[in-house]
Amino acid sequence: MKYMLLIYGNQETWDTLHAAGIAQVMEQHGKLIDELKTRGEHVDDRPLTIANSRVVRVRDGVPTVTDGPFTEAKEVLAGYYLVDCSLERATEIAGRLPEAPYSPIEIREFTDPTEG
Repeated sequence: MKYMLLIYGNQETWDTLHAAGIAQVMEQHGKLIDELKTRGEHVDDRPLTIANSRVVRVRDGVPTVTDGPFTEAKEVLAGYYLVDCSLERATEIAGRLPEAPYSPIEIREFTDPTEG
């Protein structure tokens, strides 16, 4: 089964990670990604930026665009991992992400649109 691990954070998260040493955080990500690739569980991963982000809402058939990733949330989506493994394993991986002690990691199962 494929799961997406959504990494959330806010400015406080980034400040804490930078104070702890961002190079170490990136090294942790690198080691985890290498492990997932070795085990055949890695599908994809990407960091996300808020640069050029927009929110699009359609009201009465008219799209409204605002700058920023903010959808009235405290945290913003900062990146993701896409893994192919069991839910228990995805949960273990999420708990090992360097951001997990500071911000939520959401696990979402992929669905098959041809089923159902």
